Amino acid sequence: MTLVWVSGILALVLTMLAGVPYLDFLKKHLYSQYIREEGPASHSAKSGTPTTGGMIIVIPAVLAALTVSILRLSIERHFLIIIISFILFMTLGFSDDYAKISKKHNTGISGWRKLAFQSLIALLPAIYVVLYSSTSISIFGLADVDLGWLYVPFAVFLIVGASNAVNLTDGLDGLAAGTCFIAFAAITIMFVWRGMYGDAIASSAIAGSCLGFLWYNRNPAQMFMGDTGSIALGGVLGTIAVLGRIELWLVIIGAVFVIETLSVIIQVISFKTTGKRVFKMSPIHHHFELSGWSERKVVYVFWAVGALCAA
Repeated sequence: MTLVWVSGILALVLTMLAGVPYLDFLKKHLYSQYIREEGPASHSAKSGTPTTGGMIIVIPAVLAALTVSILRLSIERHFLIIIISFILFMTLGFSDDYAKISKKHNTGISGWRKLAFQSLIALLPAIYVVLYSSTSISIFGLADVDLGWLYVPFAVFLIVGASNAVNLTDGLDGLAAGTCFIAFAAITIMFVWRGMYGDAIASSAIAGSCLGFLWYNRNPAQMFMGDTGSIALGGVLGTIAVLGRIELWLVIIGAVFVIETLSVIIQVISFKTTGKRVFKMSPIHHHFELSGWSERKVVYVFWAVGALCAA
């Protein structure tokens, strides 16, 4: 069990050590964020902040998890699927960020194309569960429902949904990184309690990297994780939930991500059907900003909500 915490600490240290040279690299090569025009006016000052910081979340987490697993003399198949999925989602996110940087605009890969790639990556853990595990999902320990091959679209929906939910949440300094740290830390504890040490090592490493990244991403942010980080973190969050068989628990542990996503859905449906907006702006963290909350207050309150739901 000690190795689980070693994984998190190692990832934390690696991320913090990688931050300064990577930040220098981003500034030198002008890998900067372009802020969406329809966002809050106060965010215009963030334009030019280095992006693709997700690289120093994913790579240190992967290195730490693999190192500890080798020391443990045990690398399980679904552990490797977590790692592979994490890297693939990071690659997709980086491609999106790079497209934005190349265009010098906050539009990258088209939404449908991104969704298609996310779905393809999500098929890997989904099909693995169908072939090598049970297709039953636990309703919070009260009952089990066997989905059979319907588990594949269910798992793909969950993973892609998680990927996009974290992406939507990544709109304020430290919000996504801090909330992801809380979620992955909670999942790590859950896996340790269940004796699932391989998965715990992976989630602990990701939690450690998220915490380390906060040093550079806290307000005022020195760098953003970009889609490189948010798509990867959300994708691997869903992947771990599927492989760790905590699919429905993810809705509670990741409640902040669910709330952010629902706020966008409600806003879109309301505007298209009635022409009126429910929120001043969505995702909902922007609503609170426009209601007079400081950026830090929004982030701290959302972290608190995330911690309460994950407890």
